[in-house]
Amino acid sequence: MDIFFIYYTVGLALIIGVPFYRVVKGPTVFDRLLGANAIGTSTIVLILLLGVLIDRIELFVDIALAYAILNFIGTLIISKYFSTDKAKQ
Repeated sequence: MDIFFIYYTVGLALIIGVPFYRVVKGPTVFDRLLGANAIGTSTIVLILLLGVLIDRIELFVDIALAYAILNFIGTLIISKYFSTDKAKQ
């Protein structure tokens, strides 16, 4: 069963490269924001999978929740900034 989690973790780490392309080459700021959000979501799952592999899931759940909250707050702040009139000038 551990080999399944190892393959899934490596695959997920490689899949993070797809939204990274969107962050770098996104035509608009909102495309970049969505790419960064997708990277954050994949990273949360990756953190949880690493917790399963190390057999310390209770520790990694706390880390993943803190990372999810920071990702959500960062997304709100950036979207609020770019939706105001100051950013459009």
